[in-house]
Amino acid sequence: MSPALRIGIDFDNTIITYDDVFCATARRCGLIDSAFVGRKQALRDTIRLLPDGELAWQRLQGQVYSKGIVGAAMVAGVKSFLRRCKTQGCEVVIVSHKTEFGHYDPDRVNLRKAALAWMTAQGLFDESSAIPPENVYFESTREEKLRRIAALSLTHFIDDLEEVLTDPGFPPHVRRILFSDDKRPKAAPYVVCATWRDIERQIFEVARPS
Repeated sequence: MSPALRIGIDFDNTIITYDDVFCATARRCGLIDSAFVGRKQALRDTIRLLPDGELAWQRLQGQVYSKGIVGAAMVAGVKSFLRRCKTQGCEVVIVSHKTEFGHYDPDRVNLRKAALAWMTAQGLFDESSAIPPENVYFESTREEKLRRIAALSLTHFIDDLEEVLTDPGFPPHVRRILFSDDKRPKAAPYVVCATWRDIERQIFEVARPS
């Protein structure tokens, strides 16, 4: 595999998963009962049906993405993928749409510092990984994220949000991978991968046009 590959990865809900933290925090705040079962999107939809549900959801996000990040987990398969990148000589960067502070976090936890601390604790900057700390970029808006992706001359970008990969400002020369369980709609400009093993196959094992 050519060492010219430069792979960009989103952070929230792509490398890190907050599903368990969201549910535990929502229960503690009395937003759901003990019988609730579901992932983040189902939880969001349930909370939004409550009186002032949108505000409750935003406040919940403020807690989870700040102090709650210590209880978040790495998505299965990420570490194996990064080791493969290291072995193949690929450069990997993280480009995340993340403000410094949450809108509804009374403790004013610096979200970017909290994310970097989590990455360090998870070993993302270890020798076996392909990501040096200087290859992590936090951007305050989606537009700034897209400009960063373009400026980095990436060959691939992996994100869990379809709206990022289909944004008119997304650089057309970058191969797009949507990390999702959903099926790919017709004429979509991206490939859908449900697992990180699928992403690994797509980048390293699927034949590329010459």
